[in-house]
Amino acid sequence: MRILLGITGGIAAYKSAELVRLLQKRDYDVFVAMTRNAQRFITPLTLATFSGHRVMTDMYAEEEDPGMDVTIEHIRVAASVDLLLVAPATANILAKFAHGIADDFLSSLFLASKIPAIIAPAMNVNMWSHPTVQDNIRKLRSQGVNIIDPEEGYLAEGIMGKGRLAGLDKIVESVVKLTHLQQDLKGETILITAGPTCEDIDPVRYITNRSSGKMGYQLAAASQSRGAQTILVSGPTHLDPPANVELVTVRSALEMREKVLQNWSRSSILVKAAAVVDFKPREFSAQKIKKNLQGRCLDLVPTPDILSELGRQKGDRILVGFAAETEKVLENARSKLREKNLDLIIVNDVTQEGIGFDSDANAVTILTRDGKQFNVAKRSKREVANEILDHIVALKNRHG
Repeated sequence: MRILLGITGGIAAYKSAELVRLLQKRDYDVFVAMTRNAQRFITPLTLATFSGHRVMTDMYAEEEDPGMDVTIEHIRVAASVDLLLVAPATANILAKFAHGIADDFLSSLFLASKIPAIIAPAMNVNMWSHPTVQDNIRKLRSQGVNIIDPEEGYLAEGIMGKGRLAGLDKIVESVVKLTHLQQDLKGETILITAGPTCEDIDPVRYITNRSSGKMGYQLAAASQSRGAQTILVSGPTHLDPPANVELVTVRSALEMREKVLQNWSRSSILVKAAAVVDFKPREFSAQKIKKNLQGRCLDLVPTPDILSELGRQKGDRILVGFAAETEKVLENARSKLREKNLDLIIVNDVTQEGIGFDSDANAVTILTRDGKQFNVAKRSKREVANEILDHIVALKNRHG
């Protein structure tokens, strides 16, 4: 398998030669691209000697024969490698990746490629904690990019803090895990729902819930990176859709039902991560309802139970549901698993702080149809997404 190692201009660039060696020991063929500032910390000759390949530093390859066609290097490389690893990644390159700036070889390759990407940032502790950098990290994660957080440690400027490049062994293990997972859903079409739905009261007001869509979007990104054709039916969110995922946007529960049923026949696996509103106003007021001192009662009726409907017609397809609970968490989830004819249910205790709604982290319990229970401790939603997909793959292999 061929890896493109991108190196940017930080002191941790000196570790990249050893990183090449560690990757080669795992039988990866490593190609190297360096930014201009990276070359101030370690030379292209050193990396060429270690990797056995010419190091890429320019947007366009220089041909010795002036009569030959000019090769657009970043396009050629993007089509020839299986994974992009950027280590170390500076705050500057994170900003370029997050905002689509393509002014050098590495940033252009990032935009030109459809391959999975792993980014290991390294920088000053204050830079790492800056809100702009953290916004860029969140944006990249929402697009399906795998981020390996820096570690706490002694930094180059002589202070302790978070910003040190993650350990090389950890980076290599992340590469191994991602590349081994890369094709285990190839040939499958997965339909994933995400986000909230909104039920309009009048032209100004509506009923919704606290779902951010982050868990569903990370499931879609992870599914696509593991080789599945992925359809994402999403309620209203502020998230950027994952790259190369077919996005279908909806607003209400009725719209979500319509789009899910339209795409259900194309899918072998469905993961219902969306938080569909359970009730809607019986009537919609075409004019804004005016406030008065006597108050007003809102007459609500149930929305369609999409998951139950799918459970009745699932056949041999795999159906996964989510349960956000505040009490009798596992008892209620097991009832939902049984009543809606699910293969798996992913349980969130939404009373826990620091996970779930609008968080980048989650902790879940996975319950299976045959009574097994798996606890997934708090970690990033991308990691939780891959844990869930691991169980789906195991179930798929048993169905065989």
